[in-house]
Formats: sequence, structure tokens, C-alpha cells
Amino acid sequence: MSAMPKILVERAMELMCANYVFPERAVPAAADVRRRLTEGEYDGMDEAALADALTLTLAEHCADKHLRVRTRDARLHATVDPAEADAVYREHLRVTNHGIARVERLDGNVGCLDLRGVTAAGLGGRAIAAAMELVSQTEALIIDLRRNRGGSPDGAIFWTSYFFPDGETHLNSIESGAGSSLRQYWSIAYLPGERYLDRPVYVLTSGFTFSAGEELSYNLQTQGRATLIGETTRGGAHPTDRFPITPTLEITVPVARSINPVTGTNWEGTGVVPDIAVPSEQAHTVAYRLALEHVLTGSASPVVRDEAREAMAGLS
Repeated sequence: MSAMPKILVERAMELMCANYVFPERAVPAAADVRRRLTEGEYDGMDEAALADALTLTLAEHCADKHLRVRTRDARLHATVDPAEADAVYREHLRVTNHGIARVERLDGNVGCLDLRGVTAAGLGGRAIAAAMELVSQTEALIIDLRRNRGGSPDGAIFWTSYFFPDGETHLNSIESGAGSSLRQYWSIAYLPGERYLDRPVYVLTSGFTFSAGEELSYNLQTQGRATLIGETTRGGAHPTDRFPITPTLEITVPVARSINPVTGTNWEGTGVVPDIAVPSEQAHTVAYRLALEHVLTGSASPVVRDEAREAMAGLS
């Protein structure tokens, strides 16, 4: 057995056992990994191969899609310093517009948000508020989460709060420290800009939709505030921290678990199941058709209804 895999594996298991929200799963998983290490299973592997092998074994024991060993983003290779890593992350958020890829008014006065990440409210709040302002006068809204890889739980709460009238809706709870603490997340009482109330919301999902993108979907669905259209999501519900093993290798460890106040559970391993199941590439057309039908029957504006008729004819 070479010294390098042994050092990396031991460090990874130490970090997992010290931080995983389910310690009763961590102990047998770590024991199995150490057995495989002793038997030479990881000998000769580079970091990428080792990361894949460890992740596969951990999945067999924990079935947790956030528990992974992986090579680190190339921009972080030069450092394991948290301050420098945070600066790299903030720059990534800036140049990707905090995950907001597109904000659009479609014909028929239907809003469309293409959201590919969920930034923490403290970092992306201004961008989120600006996006919601641009769709605030539409008569129906499509939120496209088909390419959303997740992000921050409090960012999901910030986005979700725009669809509720006040601070009185309990949206989620997060239990951490193996049950030692429970934090409730409620809709936010004050938001910059207008809320999006009393109008239909359609959320598009795919098998790629993950983590905080799933939370946004699940929160809206369980509260009856949106119709989900597309595919069952990937199924990762546990808030996670990243722990560097080396400058080029890290382990992501779930440090908490979500508990929805309506269902008493979450979407870990099962994904969020859409209300209307269609292939993801068809989800936008289905949602747009439903939105236009709403506009045609409910809009007070003749101009908007004419737009909606033309758009509906184009879909047909």
C-alpha cells in the first residue's frame, strides 16, 4: 500500500465521521472504506479515480447524493485557504449573474425566469429582487429550473417568499448536529419590490435539477403555490459543506437535513415528483400553453389577450 492513498483516505474518513449529519451511517461506511484500503483496493489510483471509488462505496452505505469525494474546481487548486476560496466563489457568482440566466416577458404577458443556481440572499438579493421586478406585472410566470444545480437554502427561501403575502408561511426546517438543533425557515416579512401573488406559477424540472433548486420546487409544490412540470428531480435534500483534503481533492459532507412542515420529510433519494410528468424538453411548451390559457380566460387587457391568441396559435 502506498502512503499517499492511505493519507488521503484517512483524512476523508475523518472529515466524514466528524461532520456527517447521520453518524450512525458514517461509522460502518468508514469501516468498509478502511477495509478496502487495507486490502489494497485503492493502490495506484490517482486522485480522480480515488474520488470516484470512495464516492461509490459511500453511496452503497449512505445513499446520500450530497456525500461525495471529488476533485476540486481548478480555480481552487492553488489554495485551501477559506478566504481565498470564498473570493473565487463570489467572483463566480458575479460573472454568472447569481444563477439568473434569463428574465423574459413572453407574448401574452407571461414571465419566464431561467434560474440555474440559487445564490444566498446576502450575496444575490439585489439580483433576485431585480429579476422579480421585471416579471412583477406579468399575468403568469414560468420558472425554469431544468438546469439548476442548487445553492443556498436561505436563497431558496428568499426566492420562495415572493410568492407568499407575508412572513407567516413556514416553508422548511433544517436539522443539524445529528438532531442537536432545528432551525425553522419562514417566508420573509419584508422583501424589496412587489410580491408575485394571486397569479399562476409553473416550475419546470428535470433529472438534473438538484439541491436548493429542488427545495424551491418542493416548497412551492407542498404549499400549493405552483404547478411542477417536467421530470422527477435528482434527489439531494441535505445541506452540505465542502472540506478540502488537498488543494486538488475535497469531500462534500451533508451537515444537516431538511424537514418540510407539510410532509414531515424531504426529497432525498426520491426527488421532487412533478404534478405534470413530461420529458424535460417538452416542459416549457406545456407550461406556456397552460399560462396562455389562463391569460385568455382571465386577462382584462384586450391587447394581452390578442397576444395570447397569436402565441397559442403558434404553439398549435
